Parts: sequence; C-alpha cells; structure tokens
Amino acid sequence: MEIPFTNDAIILGILIIVLAAIFQTSRSEHPFWKKFYTYIPPLLLCYFIPALMHWPLGLISGENSKLYFVASRYLLPASLVLLCLSIDFKGVLRLGPKALIMFFTATLGVILGGPIALWITVHWMPGLISVDADALWRGLSTVAGSWIGGGANQVAMKEIFEVDDNLFGSMIVIDVVVANIWMGFLLYGAGIHHKIDKWLRGDVRAIEDLIHKVEEFRKRVRRYPDLPSIYGMLAVAFGSVALGHWGSDLIVPWMNQYRDTLLQWGLSSLISPFFWLIVIVTTLGILWSFTPLRTYEGVGASTWGSVFIYLLVATIGMKMNLNEVFSHLGLFVIGLIWMAFHVLLLLSVAYLIRAPFFFVAVGSQANIGGAASAPIVASAIHPSLAPVGVLMAVLGYALGTYGAILCAYLMQAVAH
Repeated sequence: MEIPFTNDAIILGILIIVLAAIFQTSRSEHPFWKKFYTYIPPLLLCYFIPALMHWPLGLISGENSKLYFVASRYLLPASLVLLCLSIDFKGVLRLGPKALIMFFTATLGVILGGPIALWITVHWMPGLISVDADALWRGLSTVAGSWIGGGANQVAMKEIFEVDDNLFGSMIVIDVVVANIWMGFLLYGAGIHHKIDKWLRGDVRAIEDLIHKVEEFRKRVRRYPDLPSIYGMLAVAFGSVALGHWGSDLIVPWMNQYRDTLLQWGLSSLISPFFWLIVIVTTLGILWSFTPLRTYEGVGASTWGSVFIYLLVATIGMKMNLNEVFSHLGLFVIGLIWMAFHVLLLLSVAYLIRAPFFFVAVGSQANIGGAASAPIVASAIHPSLAPVGVLMAVLGYALGTYGAILCAYLMQAVAH
C-alpha cells in the first residue's frame, strides 16, 4: 500500500498535532478523559499512536524519514542538557546503591536470559526456527550487544561473530520490536508507579527528596520567559550540542586509528560518534548545573527539554512496524522469553531489596534502550529524574561489549 504522507514537513506537523491533542485531552476535566488517563499514561499514547499510524493505518512511515535522526542527534542531546541544568547532583548520588544493584541486575538478566531462551526454544520447540544453530547464536549475539550497550555494541557483535547480513536484519527486527513492547509496559508502569512501589515495598524517600529539592529550586528561580532569556537558554542547549558534535568529530577519527585493538578489547563504544555525543553533552549539562546557568530553569529549561523528548518518543513510535511482530514469530519467541527472564529477575531482586519501580525501569532501559530511551522512561515518572537515566545509560555503553561477548559464548555452549 502506498503511504500518503512521505514529506517530513507534513509528518512533523501530524506528530505535533497528535502530541498537542494528547496533552490537551490529558488535562481535560471531562469525566471520560479523566477516566481514560487514569489507566493510559499520555506518554504511552505519544509512542503508540504514531506506531498505529505507521501500521495498520499506513499514513506515515519512519523508514525514509529523517525526523528520527534529527530528534536523536539534535533534540535529544539538547534535551539532556536542559534536563540536567537543574539537577541536584549530590541528590542523585544520595539515591544509594539500589540504583546500581538494579542496573547490574538488568545487565545480568540479558546475559543469562539469552542462553536460557535459546535452550528452551531449541529443546522444547525444535521445529519453530529453521536457522542453523551456529548461525542462530551468532545472530543473537547482536541482540545481546544492543540490549546491554546499544547500536555500536550491536554492530561490534556482528563483526566479531561474522553474522550474515540477512540474519542480522532479522535480528534487528526482533531487537526493536521486543524492546519497544517492553518500553510500552514501562511507560504504562510509570503512570501507576505508586501502586507498583506499594507492591514492591519500595523505599522512595531518596527519590522524593530529590524531586522535592528540584521543584523548590524551580519555584525559587521562576521568572518571565522574555526573548533574551529564551535565546540564552537555547544557546546553552544547542551550543552544548554543537560542542558535543565537534568533540565527537575530533575524537572518533583519532580513536579509529586503534580500531582493531579497541574491538579486540571489547571497547567498540569508543569508536561510536553517538556514544561520544551523549557523553560530552551529559558532562556539559552536569557542569552547567554547578554554575549560574542553572537559573535558566526559571524560564522553563526542563519544559523545553520535555518537549524535545516527547518529539523523540513520537519519532521512535513512527519507526515501529507492528506488522513485523507477525513476520518473525520463531525468532520473536526467543526474544519474548529472553525479555521475560530479564523482567522476572529484575522484579524478584527489586522485591527482595525493596527497590522502587523507578530503579527497575531506569536500570532496565539504561541497558535495553540506552541513552535514547532511558531518560524518556525516567522523565515519565518525573522530569527531574531524566538525568539519572542518562548517567546509567552511559554506564551501559561501557559494559555493553563485555556483557554481550559473555552472553554470546554462553549461547554458543547451549546451541552446541
């Protein structure tokens, strides 16, 4: 079927209209909308309505659109700077060891979940997948790379384990579809996180204290957003993005001199431009939070950051083809079992150590989604918490290749 809207200017207009409609209705006092948004968080709709417009409605498509690239390379780093400006970094550190425990639990869930899912599928459903066992574990190693580190780690696994191009394409579909389904559940959970925290018996005092301090700071510095202030704030945001891209352009060619050594040592992230972009802008955002620039929160820095984040969410949704779920059912089963183990391990450990849902969601998404989606899930719980997601995602980049290689060799043992 021919897609009627392929012009990015038209698609952008449609996405913004959709976002505006969602947030207008979410604030409505009408009984229907109040009841509706009690169960469906607005952020979830920002993600799934563009996905439904892709398939089955067939109105738009993200395949040839440049909007996701613009949102992820320009708007996402700008939003990270704006969301970091008002962060209480000492408060983040006071969140305690549970945040790191949940992050490493999420990593372990991916490392162990792969071989367990492969063993269940091979032994209990032997006719489900027609892919050769040796090719299968190699292909799945790329999913492990993506789910622990990100795209750079995924490509590194393809090169290290010599994955066939066609199989690699199928693995990308499984990676994206399963990860996006889980992200949908996390966004829904963010809307009812108080209920989940009660079930987990989570101690949310440190999180609430951090949110309270940020909110108090915002009230203290709030002022009229005149033109010089808005441009000053945007200069900080996009000036930092410019520095991030400039630094990345300088660092990556220099790192590529040592490409073979870095791949051998499992440090493929260091040759990824996106990795350095995120590291640089996050570092700048944290540095600016210790300077008078943090007072730009008074003219709505975090609100603008949220605007950019929601646009990114919509472009991610636009790229998801729900029809692909039905095209790769055999491999899809492995992905679902894998993710189910990851989730079960996370919830079990969270229940044992009384960790709040925020640590579960961000620990998971810092692994599965990386810097593009960890702050989305964090800010769905509260905008003040987005920088925590970014910091954890950068840690995921660092560990991605090591964890994926370990997972790959465990899957190789299972497959043979």
